[in-house]
Amino acid sequence: MTIVKVIVLATKVVKLTVLTARVINVIMRIQDHRRSVAASLVQGVYISERDSQLKRTQQQHTALGPIWSEFFHFQCIQFLRDPFDHSIFGAIYAYKGQTSPPSSPSYVIAFRGTLLKPATRRRDLYLDAQLPLKGLPNDPRYHRAFQGVDWLIRHVGNNNVWMTGHSLGAAIALQVGKDMAKLGIYIDTFLFNPPYHCAPIEKINNPFLKNRIRVMKSLVTAGLSAAFKGNNNHLVSENDPFWKLCSWVPQVFVNPRDPISCEYIGYFEHRDKMEAIGMGKIENIATKNSIMNMFYDGEPPHLVPSALLVKNMSVSEPNVMEAHGIHQWWQPHSWVSKLYVFSECNCQSM
Repeated sequence: MTIVKVIVLATKVVKLTVLTARVINVIMRIQDHRRSVAASLVQGVYISERDSQLKRTQQQHTALGPIWSEFFHFQCIQFLRDPFDHSIFGAIYAYKGQTSPPSSPSYVIAFRGTLLKPATRRRDLYLDAQLPLKGLPNDPRYHRAFQGVDWLIRHVGNNNVWMTGHSLGAAIALQVGKDMAKLGIYIDTFLFNPPYHCAPIEKINNPFLKNRIRVMKSLVTAGLSAAFKGNNNHLVSENDPFWKLCSWVPQVFVNPRDPISCEYIGYFEHRDKMEAIGMGKIENIATKNSIMNMFYDGEPPHLVPSALLVKNMSVSEPNVMEAHGIHQWWQPHSWVSKLYVFSECNCQSM
C-alpha cells in the first residue's frame, strides 16, 4: 500500500471517528433532555400537591407546579387524585410547543413519590408498606393510575406517550408498565429511584463478600423455585409472566448511594457475572423469582427482564435523602448507562 493510500485511509478513519463522536454527542444530549423533562414533570406533580395543600392557585398566580412543565412547553390537562386522602399523586401533561424536539412525546403521565407532609404521609407510607406485600395492584390509587394510562393510550396511542415516576410513583409506573406490556402495549417509561424489595446487598463494601452472598442467594432462590414450581422453571412460554415483558425496556435511574433503589445495580450486573462463571442457567431461574414472592405465590412486582440502567456516579449527594431525591435527575452529573436484556428473551427494540 502506497503512502498516499495510507494517508487517504487514515483521513477517512479520522473523519468517521469525528462523525461517530458527533452522533454519540447528539444522542447523549437527546437522552439528557429526555431525562431532564421526565424528572421535571414528576417534580411538577410534587409541587402541584403542595400547591393544593397551601391553597396556591393559578387564578391567583401563586401556583408553582406549572413552572416545572411549562418550561418544557407541557401543560397539565388532568390531575389524578387518590380516592382516600384526595391528594394529587399524578398528572397528565400535553405538549403545547410549536415544534417538537426529536423523540419527544405528545403526552406524559407522571407520578410522584412519598410526600412526608401531614396531609399525605399516612396514605403514602401505607402504600410504601404494601409494595413488598404485593398490595399495590389491589389499591384504588393504582386503579386510578392504570385507568389514566389506559384512557390516554386509547385516545392517542402508546407511541406518543411517556410514563414517568419517582420512588413510590416509580413503583406505580413500573406496575402499570408491566400490566400494559402483558397486553402487548409498550410505553416509554422512566423510573427514578424505584424501590427494590430486598436488603441492599449493593451497599456492602467488600466486593468478594458481596459476590459470595449474591451467588448463594441465586442458588437458594433457584433451588426453592425448583421445589415450588418443578420443571416449569426451564420452560420459556407465552404463559410465563416474565417472558411476556420481554419487549418492554424501561429506563431505570438509580444512585449507588441510595439504599432504597441501588439493589437494581446488583440485580442486573450479577446476571453477567453468573454467565461468566458458567452459572447462567441457574441465574435465569433466580432472576425472575424472589424468595418472599414464592411463599406468597405470585410474581415479584419489582423485577423486570430487561432495562436500560442509568447510574448517577456523582458523589455530591451527602445523605440518603439526597441520593434518593428527584432533583439529581435534571442536574448535570456523571452518568453511566448500560442496556441489560434477559438472555431467554427474544427482545425487539422498541
